[in-house]
Amino acid sequence: QVQLVESGGGLVQAGGSLRLACVASGGTLSGMVMGWFRTAPGKEREFVTTTDSGGFTYYSNSVRGRFTISRDNAKNTVYLQMNNLKLEDTAAYYCAASREGILTTKRRDYDYWGQGTQVTVSS
Repeated sequence: QVQLVESGGGLVQAGGSLRLACVASGGTLSGMVMGWFRTAPGKEREFVTTTDSGGFTYYSNSVRGRFTISRDNAKNTVYLQMNNLKLEDTAAYYCAASREGILTTKRRDYDYWGQGTQVTVSS
C-alpha cells in the first residue's frame, strides 16, 4: 500500500513562491502517474497538474505558466513549484498517484492520496 505525505505548504504573500513535496513510502512511484489537486474553501477538489513516468506533464489553465510539476523517482518524490501565487491559489493541496500509467485529470483515476498540505496566499 503506497502512502503519500505532502509538505511545504504555508503562508505566502501574493506574488511569492512555494515548493511542495510529496514523498511516497510502501511502494515505488516509478511507472505511476502523479498528480496534484487542490480544494479551496467551499469548493470541490480540482485538478492542478499531472506527470507520467516519461516526464510528460499537463496543467490546468489556472496554473499553467506559474506552476511546475517534477519528479525524482530515485527519491520517490514529486514536487510542485508554485510561482507568482495568487489569492485564488489558497487551498489544501493533495498529492495523488495513479497505477493507470496514462495522464489523467480525473480524481477517480487516482488510487492513492496524501492527507494534504495547506497553502494560504495573502494580499
